[in-house]
Amino acid sequence: MRPAPPVALYLANFRWLGLTVQRMALRLATDAVIRSPTHIYHADWGTDPKKRWLARAKTGSDGRYTAEAPRPVGDHTQLITSIRTDIGSEGCALVGFDFPIGVPERYASAAGIEEFKYFLLTLGTGAWADFFDCAKLPAEISIHRPFYPFKPGGTKQAHELTALGLERIDDLRRQCERRQNGRRAACALFWTLGANQVGKGAIVGWRDVLAPALRDEKNVALWPFDGRLNELFQPGKIVIAETYPAECYGWFFSESLRGKGKLEVRRGVGAHLLSWAINRGVELEAALRKETEAGFPEGDDTFDAVVGLFGMIEVVTGKRQAGDPRENRIRKLEGWILGQSVAWTS
Repeated sequence: MRPAPPVALYLANFRWLGLTVQRMALRLATDAVIRSPTHIYHADWGTDPKKRWLARAKTGSDGRYTAEAPRPVGDHTQLITSIRTDIGSEGCALVGFDFPIGVPERYASAAGIEEFKYFLLTLGTGAWADFFDCAKLPAEISIHRPFYPFKPGGTKQAHELTALGLERIDDLRRQCERRQNGRRAACALFWTLGANQVGKGAIVGWRDVLAPALRDEKNVALWPFDGRLNELFQPGKIVIAETYPAECYGWFFSESLRGKGKLEVRRGVGAHLLSWAINRGVELEAALRKETEAGFPEGDDTFDAVVGLFGMIEVVTGKRQAGDPRENRIRKLEGWILGQSVAWTS
């Protein structure tokens, strides 16, 4: 017969088992804590730096979010760096930008693009050296220089379609940008003219914010390209996502929002936003409460910065699904708007 193991060995095994259980419990507890970000930022993005506003919410010791009044973005090239300082090594940030993040499938097919993140990091170099320069003439438009026009005057969207070998303006829209029930189609990505254009904002956002963040910063993830939203929330990580405040209007307002550029319209829906905050247990700092009651006197950019922030809180608190897309072409190429139903991918 084999001799019985010494008592010390049994005790050592029990100690090992106890430590293992403790580590597992701690890991589970840590995972639960970081399922939601400690900081949420929403940037309403405009071509004019004066029209870029940032709203922030952060969790307190009770785990509830406190939202702050919007402030100017300031130096946009330092935004991600400042957020990194803000959250430290233990915090986690979800940062929403109101500009397109991704490229339309039809354009990508013509350009030979397979993954947006890789494509983004090549822009401004080699064959893509002129990508961010708006074409001045129809003859200058190409796959490698798709943004147009540089200025108004005799310009047509048909010029882009012809130069890029496409047939319909929807060919220059991603799936998430096309017309939906209750929401009109967004402006085509590469068009840079008019009040609703998004092209110039995308140029600044991609060139000066996203690409440097992915290239130079550690622990930066891009949703949905890097995975499902909840899987990306980790200590020290900054998760960037695309937002669209107009997508959120129906979440907070019972009637269609028209004329948001008017102070009285914004003031009229302020009560809905205040009621939402009470129902969701979101604290509003005094300055934000005052601004909401007053109808956001600084303008509709501050209004959209806050509406977008509240929409992001809806998502991270589980009141609305993130909209993690299932189709590979959307997850890797086109991207998606945070909180938009994935039913639109079919």
